[in-house]
Amino acid sequence: MTLTELKYVIAVARERHFGRAAESCFVSQPSLSVAIKKLEEELGVSIFERRTPDISITPVGAAIIEQAQKVLEESRLISEIAKRGQDPLAGPIRLGMIYTVAPYLMPELIVKLSTLAPKMPVYLEETYTTELISQLRTGAIDVAIMADTISDTGFMTQALYQESFVVAVPSHHPWVNRNYIGPQELRDQTMLLLGAGHCFRDQIIGICPDLVRANIGIADVQRTVEGSSLQTICHMVAQGLGITVLPASCVPYLRSNVNSIKTIPFKSPSPSRRVIMVWRKSFTRMSAIETLAQAVKSTTLNGCFYLDEPPVAD
Repeated sequence: MTLTELKYVIAVARERHFGRAAESCFVSQPSLSVAIKKLEEELGVSIFERRTPDISITPVGAAIIEQAQKVLEESRLISEIAKRGQDPLAGPIRLGMIYTVAPYLMPELIVKLSTLAPKMPVYLEETYTTELISQLRTGAIDVAIMADTISDTGFMTQALYQESFVVAVPSHHPWVNRNYIGPQELRDQTMLLLGAGHCFRDQIIGICPDLVRANIGIADVQRTVEGSSLQTICHMVAQGLGITVLPASCVPYLRSNVNSIKTIPFKSPSPSRRVIMVWRKSFTRMSAIETLAQAVKSTTLNGCFYLDEPPVAD
């Protein structure tokens, strides 16, 4: 049994595909397949069920994969311990963010980190919350920044900031001179929402649960933005196709639509979201976590206030 074989097993578990797993490990598919088969024969069990086109994990395979991840993490600690002996913040950190945070936080965050930890490059993964949780579990990323919507246990979390929501309407909309909007007023509007899988979509529907029922008649419009970005939706608002709700940090980035879109606050108390940092309990580079939190809280995000709370175990 080798660390390389364990690395291959984890890659297949992550990708659910031998070809993609081989590409991610920079080896040929036959080499990866032979190594995994050799490990299964050595252990006397099947880790994967190979069914074209899908690959599933056997019950004993799931336990092996979980332990393999722990072994690889412990092995990486050897290099990290050596690096920390020279510099506590030396070495890269793999950071994941949800789509509705990364574009507005990441640019300034990188600038701050280049000053606070110049020897700690950041590898960014931008994806959905569910995928970030999966990547945390498999060790594909070290830490994630996301909205506080997770129910999984086994992680450490730290609150970073609270962010208000705003309503975005076309410049010719009847609401342009309003000082604030009540959440329930959204139900009578043509709402443009992110596609399924985006936690921000779920949060908007949570603000006004009647949205789903009220917007049944505009299913065709909603399908045109299914899975799109906030930037795409803002362009559609500018064209008068509907209204939307945005995180306040997005507002300064509406420059190309500044004359076509008006943003309006919600009636107090404004709907908002808590943005948190999440990492595995087994992750030992606490100096990197602390520096990352410090860098986030030194950025300037529109409509956000930073939270001073200690890490907690879920």
